[in-house]
Amino acid sequence: MKKSILCIIFACCNILLIHAENKQYVGLQVGFTHPITRLNAPIVGKETTLNATAYNGLKVGVVYDATIVKGFGYTIGLNYTFGANATDWMKEIATQPGSYPQVRSRGQYHQVEIPVDWQYKFEIAQHTWLILYTGPTLQCGLVLKDKWYARMDDKSDALTLEENLYSKEDMGDYALKRLNVTWGIGAGLQYERYFLRGGYDFGIINPYKTTVFEISNDYKPYTRGRFDQWQIKLGIYLWEK
Repeated sequence: MKKSILCIIFACCNILLIHAENKQYVGLQVGFTHPITRLNAPIVGKETTLNATAYNGLKVGVVYDATIVKGFGYTIGLNYTFGANATDWMKEIATQPGSYPQVRSRGQYHQVEIPVDWQYKFEIAQHTWLILYTGPTLQCGLVLKDKWYARMDDKSDALTLEENLYSKEDMGDYALKRLNVTWGIGAGLQYERYFLRGGYDFGIINPYKTTVFEISNDYKPYTRGRFDQWQIKLGIYLWEK
C-alpha cells in the first residue's frame, strides 16, 4: 500500500510539471504547525480509549506553484516540521504506579513531508488572489520521542524513561510506521509574490506497525489511530516565470 501511494503521488507530480502552462513560482515558506497524534491505548477489560497528544512547532520549506489554466493549478512542497510539548507535574497515580510522588513528560516530533495540493485562485483585486486548496501529503517521521521525568519532595527531578515511538526495541507492538499520508484542506491569500496559507490535514492511514495487540488470549483489541495537523504558513516567491 505504501509503495502504491508513493507511486501515485510521484506520478501526479510528473504530470503536473509537464502540464504547467501559465505562471510558475518557486519560493520559501515558514510557519506555525500544531501536529496531533491520535492513538488508541488498549486497557485490559475495557474498550480501547483514544489518546490525543498535541505538539506546537515550526515548519520551513520550499514550494513550487504553477497554474494549468486560468485560476486552476497546484503546488508541490518539501517541508521540515518540528514540534514539542510538555506536561505539568502530575501525581504518579495519574500516570503509572511508581516510587516518585510527581512525574511529567516532554515530547519531540520531527518529520519531512511532501505536500501536493490542487488549488484555485480567485482574483479579488489587482495582484491579489484568494486561494482554496486540497490534496495529499506524504510524511516521513524522523523522531517521535517521549521523555518522562520524576521528582521527590525536594523538587529535584531526574529522567526516568525515554521512549522512541518509531523504535521496535523501545515500544514493541506500540511501535509506529515512519511513512504516513494525510489529506488536507485550506485557504489562503496571495499579494504579488507574498502568500499566507492555513489549513488542516487529516491522517488517512493507520500508523501502527501491527493491527492487533496481544493483551491476552481472550482480549486482543484492534489498534487504530491517525496523525492530524493544523498549520499556517507565510511565504515569498523568489522566482517567477
